[in-house]
Amino acid sequence: MSCGPDKSDNNPDLRHHIRFNYCRTRSLYRKSKKPTAVKVYSVATESRHLLIFGVPQISLAKELKDQLRRHGNIQLLQNVTADIKASGSFDVEAFTDVFYAKFEKLDKARRAKKFLDAKNFYGGILHISYAPERESVEDLRQKLEQRKREVEYRIQSNRSVPKRPADPSQQRPLIGPMPPKRSKKI
Repeated sequence: MSCGPDKSDNNPDLRHHIRFNYCRTRSLYRKSKKPTAVKVYSVATESRHLLIFGVPQISLAKELKDQLRRHGNIQLLQNVTADIKASGSFDVEAFTDVFYAKFEKLDKARRAKKFLDAKNFYGGILHISYAPERESVEDLRQKLEQRKREVEYRIQSNRSVPKRPADPSQQRPLIGPMPPKRSKKI
């Protein structure tokens, strides 16, 4: 893991930033209104560090920063097109820039990725991916501790919710108007 965006001692493998094709073989009951690609993120792969691909090369750093600020506070926004082209492990689309964004909080980065990925931005389609390779060891430690606190909170809140009894005779009676009793006719 590198310590920041400007340290690239060896050429990292950036193939995990390639956009997947949309899944077209889902059953009808599983299809959503919007086509999506299937990709699973673990706690370690989600990050407050994002790489934003597909930004047109017409000096849009300020506009991009304004779009990202709508979703949360940004610590850093930097054009890293030259670094990625120099690494040679990822082909950058012609006439587009790649930006690196670092959010203060993971949930804000998650929200920005959700709402801006595959959206039109000044004629280019944005592709946003997490960049866990830009995290430091301390960032990873904080992220795992935060996730542990979230899981503990959910466990505590689930314990406080009373469980429904399995036996129907132990259930509480319904409150409100009761349906009329039907008389048995022979």
